[in-house]
Amino acid sequence: MQQYKTSACKTCAVYERCTKAPKNRGRVIERTAYAHLLEENKQRAKEQYAIYQQRQAIVEHPFGIIKRQWDFSYILTKRGKERASADVGLIFSAFNLSRIFTILDQNLLKKFLRELDFYFSILRSYLKRFTATFFDKNRNVIFEI
Repeated sequence: MQQYKTSACKTCAVYERCTKAPKNRGRVIERTAYAHLLEENKQRAKEQYAIYQQRQAIVEHPFGIIKRQWDFSYILTKRGKERASADVGLIFSAFNLSRIFTILDQNLLKKFLRELDFYFSILRSYLKRFTATFFDKNRNVIFEI
């Protein structure tokens, strides 16, 4: 935070309309180092209000559900970016799955999963043709895939 003070307030005629601070101290204005960025963002949101409203409609809804309905508002208490991002990734995956289950017809989803299993079975049979052998430093076999 940056603090701005002046002694000119003591003799100002409109002091009472400007601040409620005691006259002997004068007015103190505090600004964060990122105030200019906040002002630029506010200006962009005002200029591109339609885009901002669209963002709110698309993006804010999942965050609101996750935070309020699922009670996942404690992510800020996690220590470290890795722990927090792991939790967030898991909760967003759960949200996306719940949306898929809600949007797709149950029979269509079952059909898709059967087709997916079919393709995975082809991939598994293809990968069985290849083997990998892992050795230790004395060339003893550790395990094979």
